[in-house]
Amino acid sequence: MSPAEPEVALGMPPGIAAVREELTPMLAQYADLCAAHEDALVLFQVGDFYEAFCEAAEVVARICEVTLTERSDSTGEYPMAGIPIDNAAPYLEALLDAGYRVALGDQVEDAAEATGLVDRAITEVITPGTIVEEDLLEAGTTNYVAAVAGGGDEADGADDVDGSPVGLAAIDVATGECLVTAGDGETIATELDRIEPAELLSSPDAPDFTPADADRGWHAHRFDPTAFEPETARERLRPYCAAPDRRFDHEAAIRAAGALLAYAEYTQGDDGPLAYVSRIRRYDPRDHLRLDAAAQRSLELFENRGLGAGDTLFDTLDATSCALGRRRLERWLRRPLVEAEAIRSRHAAVAELADRTLVREGIAETLATAYDLERLVGRISRGRADARDLRSLHATLTAVPEVKSLLAGGSGDGDRETDEPADAPRSDHLRDLHGRLDALSEIGELIDEAIATDPPRETTDGGVIRDGFDADLDDLRATEREGREWVATLEETERERTGIDSLSVGHNQVHGYYIEVTDANRDRVPEDYRRRQTLKNSERYVTPELKRREEEIFAATERAAALEYELFVEVRDRVAAETERVQALADALAELDVLRTFATIAVERDYVRPAVATDPAAPIRIEGGRHPVVERTEPSFVPNDADLPRGSIAVITGPNMSGKSTYMRSVALAVVLAQIGSFVPAQAASLPVIDRLFTRVGAADDIAGGQSTFMREMRELTEILHDADERSLVLLDEVGRGTATTDGKAIARAAVEFIHDELGATTLFATHYHDLIDLETTHERVFNLHFTATREDGTVTFLHRVARGASSSSYGVEVAELAGVPPAVVERSRELVDADSHDDSTPRGSNGDEPPTGSGDPDTEPTDRSLREFLAEEREDGPTEVESTLRELDLARMTPIEALNALYDLQSRVGEGADR
Repeated sequence: MSPAEPEVALGMPPGIAAVREELTPMLAQYADLCAAHEDALVLFQVGDFYEAFCEAAEVVARICEVTLTERSDSTGEYPMAGIPIDNAAPYLEALLDAGYRVALGDQVEDAAEATGLVDRAITEVITPGTIVEEDLLEAGTTNYVAAVAGGGDEADGADDVDGSPVGLAAIDVATGECLVTAGDGETIATELDRIEPAELLSSPDAPDFTPADADRGWHAHRFDPTAFEPETARERLRPYCAAPDRRFDHEAAIRAAGALLAYAEYTQGDDGPLAYVSRIRRYDPRDHLRLDAAAQRSLELFENRGLGAGDTLFDTLDATSCALGRRRLERWLRRPLVEAEAIRSRHAAVAELADRTLVREGIAETLATAYDLERLVGRISRGRADARDLRSLHATLTAVPEVKSLLAGGSGDGDRETDEPADAPRSDHLRDLHGRLDALSEIGELIDEAIATDPPRETTDGGVIRDGFDADLDDLRATEREGREWVATLEETERERTGIDSLSVGHNQVHGYYIEVTDANRDRVPEDYRRRQTLKNSERYVTPELKRREEEIFAATERAAALEYELFVEVRDRVAAETERVQALADALAELDVLRTFATIAVERDYVRPAVATDPAAPIRIEGGRHPVVERTEPSFVPNDADLPRGSIAVITGPNMSGKSTYMRSVALAVVLAQIGSFVPAQAASLPVIDRLFTRVGAADDIAGGQSTFMREMRELTEILHDADERSLVLLDEVGRGTATTDGKAIARAAVEFIHDELGATTLFATHYHDLIDLETTHERVFNLHFTATREDGTVTFLHRVARGASSSSYGVEVAELAGVPPAVVERSRELVDADSHDDSTPRGSNGDEPPTGSGDPDTEPTDRSLREFLAEEREDGPTEVESTLRELDLARMTPIEALNALYDLQSRVGEGADR
């Protein structure tokens, strides 16, 4: 959803405002609602439609593509457009996408009982970030509205460039989850990109935050400045947490949270606190692996804009059984753990579930019947749940004992090795989950006793409460039932009494019950019949007994309906009182579903449990690692090893399409998977805990943001070089290729040297600048890797295997040929490469540029000097191995990069000889 602004100003339509005093009562009522909600487009209930008038009607007609009509009254004609209430969702979605906030002016009075104008009020303000309607929300997702506030007291070093922390609060109004933190501007920007709120509110003193991805950005707007005032925010927070100053470290966080809750209350039409928002959690971004927008995008965690659109890590992992699990999986993937023991705890739970096949499958099948408890309890607490929502809650509570029994081994297959039945979970994590599975039996029993098995959607239509739940309701229903049974037999009784075979008994909404007799039989009508209605060929009558029965039936029906609704609300309120217990159960079920999903994937896709190292200096070691997404679409995927000492830099060379980027991503994704608690696609893995993961992978212009490919690349590189440290993992792909070759190589070399000398971050550095392979000889923690390929009869085969050392060729012309470049262009390219090889005796890099020759200082060129001295020194005793190799080289047939690699090999061998 793009951060669009509404097309026109909101508030009272000028066409109405200009003649406010002359309006009819209904339009005056509409104008008053518009004036009270100036930040929203008001939709006004008129019967079965939501209507808008004047300029607002033109907006609705254009965006919703509905007919623009006119309304006439004593003051003139007004444009009018409406949408059907029973199918409002797609029209509301269109208005939200256009950047509007929509205020629903519902009838809050029964039109049949109203005297004069039906009373209307704004019952809800729908905004992009505060949607609660199921028709507008995707199942199993999170929809945040966030608020940021600047200023406040300095603390914990969480300061922006001006010396003040920035507060951030985010809430999912549909579920009640609320997160609060504070940090410097950069930290908060990263968190906003991680959270991806649909809507962002800002205090007057807050920095301007721009989404890293404009296509997935938020709707940004200023909210009532007074809501951000410190004392106002504190007062708003107190019903949610008694001591805001003890809960939150920064005044900026208090201001953001208070204003956000004020906005949530306003949009939900509540005068007081939202009872279901009971999980306000203060968190520190440093408690999770930090993944900025660039990392999420390049690792394709949630979005793939390439040819394989839809193939993301989230999609690959999403084998969850219920909406609760799907939402939890997304949260974990956005916030991987950085605490080793917590990671190992999840791994132990996954390992146990992987070993217990029947238990795992039974849990998956049972959880598939679970409804979205988080959203259900939100609707229940807001007083918007219907009887079907309560039955959905009951169905989920009914499944809990079965899940608990399965987890305890009651229906499982026990230990796979001993074949002994397990009577309790072995892992501490699963034991904890087992204890948290509260079936809320008294609530389940209440719902089952009170609510009909298949109730109607409308709670005021009757048939919601079960027979036997309330004696008074049973009596009223009995009276109604007996009356209707008496009426049902009246027709036969009266035919026998009067001898009129055509006599009939009927009912309509205007006249109630009646006895109808044709005009031909009018003289046979008994004296106790009282005329009620005359028709063309018949008369309708009523008797004193029928009138009495009718009054009894209608009175019983009306009283039963009122009592039934009262009973339903009472049951709903009793359930709402247990909101925190329902939310705790939802939390346990969600976590269990994700752990079960990880176990299922581990078994079905041959993932392995990684060893998580406690030592911060431990290396990244992966044996037979695979890319979890690519291997699903490429059956012939080639696994590769990774052995990266902490602080090392692997310079990776090789032709395009050889697998460099896939290899780097597979290493990074193994880290992410391990730290969310999943097993990893490999034969074996030993991983340290990474605190930040940076990527500079891929190239794309940001036209909307005014950034070229190279500028975007440099900005991402800047963030890495400023923020990475020895606990970070850095992925750099083709740094410097967006500018002139000389400049690009210089930037790439300098970046590697800076990471090596200043940051100490473990780094994978893929490049086509083969000149950089000499960094291995000058920097102790730099080493070369390359992707292998073979050439036979002019045909290149990419082996997709990583090996030590540098690549022998970039195979650029061959890749062009594979891509379908016209043969004439391919052949001409080969001619130019050959000419360059023969005409220029100076070895060149893969990009056709002269390799660096050093600074001119003899102290900086020991390798060249030792080569000359070594050859001269050994020549008296006959040709050395190096000299023989030199003589055998066919320089006329070698490509520039092959010549450079041969020289590199000779340098290494000379160095070894000199050392001896």
